[in-house]
Amino acid sequence: MIRFENVHKTYKTGTDALRGVTFTIRDGEFVFIIGKSGSGKSTLMKCITREEKPTEGLVIIDKFCISKMPRALIPILRRQIGIIYQDFRLIETKTVEENIAFAGEIIGVPRKKLHQMVDIVLGAVGLRDKANSMPLELSGGEQQRVAIARAMLNSPKLIVADEPTGNLDPETSEAIMALLAEINRNGTTVVVCTHDSNLVDAMKKRVIEVDDGLIVRDEKGSGYTAEDKHALPQSMLDEFVPEVIPLTTLEKESEPLPEFPGEENEKPAAQDKTEDKMDDKSAITVLPKEKKKENKPVLPSEMNEDEVSVLPVQKEEEPEPPKKDEKPEQTKVETVSTDVKEEIKNEITSDKSDKDVVKEEPDDSDPDGVTFDGEDDT
Repeated sequence: MIRFENVHKTYKTGTDALRGVTFTIRDGEFVFIIGKSGSGKSTLMKCITREEKPTEGLVIIDKFCISKMPRALIPILRRQIGIIYQDFRLIETKTVEENIAFAGEIIGVPRKKLHQMVDIVLGAVGLRDKANSMPLELSGGEQQRVAIARAMLNSPKLIVADEPTGNLDPETSEAIMALLAEINRNGTTVVVCTHDSNLVDAMKKRVIEVDDGLIVRDEKGSGYTAEDKHALPQSMLDEFVPEVIPLTTLEKESEPLPEFPGEENEKPAAQDKTEDKMDDKSAITVLPKEKKKENKPVLPSEMNEDEVSVLPVQKEEEPEPPKKDEKPEQTKVETVSTDVKEEIKNEITSDKSDKDVVKEEPDDSDPDGVTFDGEDDT
């Protein structure tokens, strides 16, 4: 694992190559470092291999802080890292096999085992028939494959490639990147610094873009530019993305849906259609809707906005004016004659007098209060 934490690098000339770079690369990842010339990407790669020491910040590889590592331990670090350079850096006086074996001789690998290791990596890069050739007898692509074989010799966990296809033609560049991708599939972490936009777009790996000493983009499965990320063919977009229709067009073309039985609220769209189809250009007013379940009148203050409907007002019928020849009808009043009034008055008076007057009856009792029937007084 590689981790940069707020890394700054300022050269003696005062140039700020890196200004607070922070990122993490996990084991087994394939990462492209891209950027313009002078953006700081080469300095970033040199900080990984400890060719440059950061002015500030931490660079950690496999839990070891290499930014503070003593110089005596740097060769041990580089044995664990496979480095591929743009200019190949092959020894012209040695054969292909000797150039690859030289890295193993430095770390003390036995000759018999070293010969077997060289044969394996030459077979991996397809150069077994060129084992005894001199570097100047090889093409540029073949020389770069020798450099890759040399980087693979110690089975490193990390391979760092600085512009590995910068001096190669497009076809050879694709073959070199395919070889690095195969190495990555075997579990090796690969970090490639490149300007080749076609290769970056084709491989769709993680991309870290550096500009003016800062990381401006860090995307997975991306291309050389941010616009290429997750790009889909137009045919796929046409198949899965529905056509967008303006809302105004839908409102004009749509017809009101039929209401379900017992639905209380009328739909605004149906009301608008009703208004358009009215032939009578009478006055329009807003009245509260009648509720089906309750017969109570609804006051205007109790109405909601969605409980109103637009209805035509029926004009009140005005009475026709009387014609010139006709006289206005007079209400007939029944008159009561004077004789009838007198009779009614007398009857009321007689009834009242009968109740007030008490009739007197003869007293047949004797003075003493004793009365005998059928006898005369003597």
